[in-house]
Amino acid sequence: MLTLVRRALAHYENKTTDQASEVMPNSIDAYVNETRYKEEVERIFKHLPLALCLSSELPEENSYRSMNVIDTPVLITRDKDHNIRAFLNVCRHRGSKVCEEGSGVKRNFICPYHAWTYDHQGKLVGMYGEKTFGDIKKEEFGLIELECTERSGLVWVMLSPGETFDIDQWLGDFTYELETLNLKDWHIHEQRELVGPGWKVALDGYLEAYHHNQLHGDTVGKHTVGNLLVLDTYGPHQRLTFGRKSLKDLIGKPESEWDSPLENIRLIHSGFPNLSISGVLGDHCLVSQIFPTASPDRTITRQTILSAKEPKTPEEIANTNEFSEMVRQAVVDEDYKIGLEIQSNISHLGSNNFVYGKNEPAVQNYHAWIKDFMSKNGTDW
Repeated sequence: MLTLVRRALAHYENKTTDQASEVMPNSIDAYVNETRYKEEVERIFKHLPLALCLSSELPEENSYRSMNVIDTPVLITRDKDHNIRAFLNVCRHRGSKVCEEGSGVKRNFICPYHAWTYDHQGKLVGMYGEKTFGDIKKEEFGLIELECTERSGLVWVMLSPGETFDIDQWLGDFTYELETLNLKDWHIHEQRELVGPGWKVALDGYLEAYHHNQLHGDTVGKHTVGNLLVLDTYGPHQRLTFGRKSLKDLIGKPESEWDSPLENIRLIHSGFPNLSISGVLGDHCLVSQIFPTASPDRTITRQTILSAKEPKTPEEIANTNEFSEMVRQAVVDEDYKIGLEIQSNISHLGSNNFVYGKNEPAVQNYHAWIKDFMSKNGTDW
């Protein structure tokens, strides 16, 4: 942390920022071409591990989290042994969902169509009218399981049945960075879903500080220095360090008199392809998961507001609500408002290119990894 403050302070004093080696062009097609979009979503979101929820969303035995991810119905459960599992939320009898979307605690999951019943290990444990149905082997009709594991306070799932992953290989050294956040110990204050622009337009905004002064002057920009970024990459994953405006108070001051590092920098942990974890103010944290939809010009973002502990006093509740409203405003009224305008405009640019500046190295790294994963899939756009 102290090293990050030193790096940020050096940039602040020199009016510099971490940079890529050169500017990087990217075609408008990368943002609007429907065929390309479908192929990239299929490869990147359905054949790589995704952090679908926080471990703390399933705090006890028989808890669950049910969601629709892109076009895949997913049911995540914590069984009686406190193990996390994930399944397709699809009854093996006739295909109805066995659990409504949301979270909570259930003893079993009962299909609303014919009352086939499944436990938290996905086993078929009951059938309405079983004696009249005919003989089947129940062990062959359990819910279809998805590869799933817990790591660093997050639940990671592969959306394609039958495919596996090694979470240590996937995260690499980024695991340590996530572990430092202690996500499992935070209190979930609020969750909401937001409609945003297309996948890449939305994600680009999470990966640079170049726009902070101009767009976020009344929200997060009041606290951070625009166009100052310290970047560390871990393969496709990234840690972005923004400088707080309090850096100016460190100039000429001995390090022994510096405040806590987090008083002077803001960290964003960006997990490829759609996870952003941001500590913004005090004992509060924002987790954002950006999910593509069937259309290349819209996404759904799940925002989770975390506090270091459950707010109980009027002052604590007010502070947490203030943080929640600030990040909602920054994303909905600022980032996504302009992002939706961008999404509606870019098709008019035709065969021209976007260009990512040298001062946007995290954006460049993100798009380079998209290209890398697609080329390994035999697609070269």
